Parts: sequence; C-alpha cells; structure tokens
Amino acid sequence: MFAYDFMQNAFFASTFIAITTGVVGVFVTARNMAFLAHTLSEIGFAGAAFGVFIGIPPLDGMLLATMLSSVTVGRLSVQASRREASISAVSSLFVGLGILFLSLSSQSSSYATTILFGSIIGISVQDVWQLVGLAVFVLLTVFLGYRALAFDSFDPVGAKAQGIKSGWLSIYFLLILAVSVSIGAQIVGSLLVFILLTLPSAVAKYLGKTVWQMTLISVATALIGVWAGLYLGYITNWPVTFFIATIEFGFYFLALLYHNVRQ
Repeated sequence: MFAYDFMQNAFFASTFIAITTGVVGVFVTARNMAFLAHTLSEIGFAGAAFGVFIGIPPLDGMLLATMLSSVTVGRLSVQASRREASISAVSSLFVGLGILFLSLSSQSSSYATTILFGSIIGISVQDVWQLVGLAVFVLLTVFLGYRALAFDSFDPVGAKAQGIKSGWLSIYFLLILAVSVSIGAQIVGSLLVFILLTLPSAVAKYLGKTVWQMTLISVATALIGVWAGLYLGYITNWPVTFFIATIEFGFYFLALLYHNVRQ
C-alpha cells in the first residue's frame, strides 16, 4: 500500500489533520460549539465553490470564507434563544450560495463531490504541504494559548474571576476552529467535517478525567478512525469518508455504552 505515492501523501497529511481536529475538538465540545462547526462546514462549502468559480484552489476559498465569517457567526449565535434560527438561516444561505457558484463554474460535477465528501487520496504533494503547514500552525497556536483556552473552556466562571478576557479568547478560538474546519474537510469533505471535530472529543469526554487525558483520547480516536478509514478505503475501493464516519460513530457508541454502564 505504501509503495504508492498517493497513499504516502494521504497518510502523512491525514495524520496531521486528525491530530489537529482531535485537539481542537476537545474545546469545541467543552464550549458547546458543535453547532458552529457544522455551520462553518457549510460556509466552507460555499467558499470552496466560490474558489472553483473564480479559479483559485478550493482550500483557499474555504479558508477565506470560514475565517471571515467565523467571528460573525459565532457572535450571532451566542444567545441560546436565537441560536437555532440564526444557524438555520446562515446555513441555508451558504448552502444555496455554494450550489450557485458550482452551477456557474465551468468545472464538472466531480468538483462538487470532492468538496462535499473530500478527496484526501487524490491530493498533490503541494496540497499535502499546505495542509501540514496549516495543521502545524493551528497546533502551535493552541499550544501557546492552551492554559488560558482550557481554563476558559472548562471553567468560564473561574476564568472570568481570574481576569481572563473571554471575548478576545473566543475570537482567537473561532479563527482556530475556522482553519480546522477547512483542513479537516480535505478528508471527510465539508458535508461531514464536523465528524472529526465532535465525535472523537465526545468519546474523550466520556473516558477522560483531565483535559490532557481528553486531548490524548480525542487525538487517538481521530487517528485510528482516519488511518483505518484510509486502509479500508484502499482495500475495498469504497469511500474513505464512509469508513471514517462509521468508525468514529462506533467509538462514540462504545464510549456512551461504557459511560452508561459505569453510571
């Protein structure tokens, strides 16, 4: 399997992407932002489609759209009373825009499939290094702000009492989440990127007792799902996304079952 360059590229890039989404996903779950990860994935779809329309790489368009909109959408949905309506409105708008841009572009329908469901096996060496660079950037950023981010995510009242500026920290995290959504979509596509940002961290929430334990469990769960998905996709020629989604769901189901039994 590793005799093929495309499989080497796929495993190399997906390893960094899984680590990134596993780490960021812990804070997504702690901050109750699964809804935002889902919305940003649909915004990313519109951005990628716009990129195809104007002739730039879909990833660049996705990064541009998610980073520009992450703070606005995050602030728009802060209040629980208006969150559902706001998310529905924004999601509907950007899905419609994505479909419009794809229909206006001269590219074939395969581009739509790639954007929606990912195509990690077909990425070039240049794309691999771009993804790895973005992943390393996110990981370094999270590492530098890890203590404050963990404090604000898991104990917002205590963080506020200690003088941590939650407003700026929220903006900082929203931008990190935007980049994570964009690079994670390269594996499972914009339609299902929230899988890697929510299910591994949900497993970690049931099994881990400290933030570091949850981070390690989330990363391990994401890595196993991605690696196994790539391997099964290679030997069966079935979509890699299907295997990743199924494996991550299986981990979540077992963790939930274990948690209920312990309770």
